[in-house]
Amino acid sequence: MHQRFTAASPAGRNLPTDVVTYGPDVPREDVLKLLGTVEGTRILDLGCGAGHNTIALARQGAKVIAIDESPDQVTEARAACEREGLKVEIHQTPLAELAFIRADTIDAVISVHGLAPVQDIDRVFRQVDRVLRPGHPLVLSLPHPAFAMVDTNNPECHLHRTYWDPTTIDGQVPRTIQHLFTALGRANFRVDAVLEPEPIASAQRSENWHEHMRFVPATLIIRALKQGM
Repeated sequence: MHQRFTAASPAGRNLPTDVVTYGPDVPREDVLKLLGTVEGTRILDLGCGAGHNTIALARQGAKVIAIDESPDQVTEARAACEREGLKVEIHQTPLAELAFIRADTIDAVISVHGLAPVQDIDRVFRQVDRVLRPGHPLVLSLPHPAFAMVDTNNPECHLHRTYWDPTTIDGQVPRTIQHLFTALGRANFRVDAVLEPEPIASAQRSENWHEHMRFVPATLIIRALKQGM
């Protein structure tokens, strides 16, 4: 069975730690430049998994707060940061429980597939709006809702569900692009970038690669800015 991408999956532990990655076999932050210069900024990594993006951001001089709901993932992320000699604030908590962060103190929020299993994404967006500085970005990636339609156990690339089916698949909650736009708008965000990246040309594919990714986007990336100054 094909393992759908997640930073918390076993394959997520093998992700690079030199640059922020957004999904399997798609361009990384050094190409997409969605965060810009992070040195000296305060960044929240929502659903940090084993900490690959946390380490990449800290290496570039960001002051990172990383959170994950899984105790095992938090343990792994802490150990990884310690091995790298990096000082990072890491918490094990639900992604919508951000009361320990003061309002308007975060320069950027990133979440790479960390919101995929969250049922109440609206609550998370409201909390992100509270802690993020006005005019600053939330950059998130999620499994593309179109890829959820594809039966990855069938080499013929057959569809096995509708685009609008909200049923959880592999522990992830499919959300249409319309749903995400609406939820972000309600939480006081303005979307300024939507990416459905093609796979990068590579002779070596990741552990999450599936041939169907040649035909259907597997990753959706959105950047949204908190409104108000």
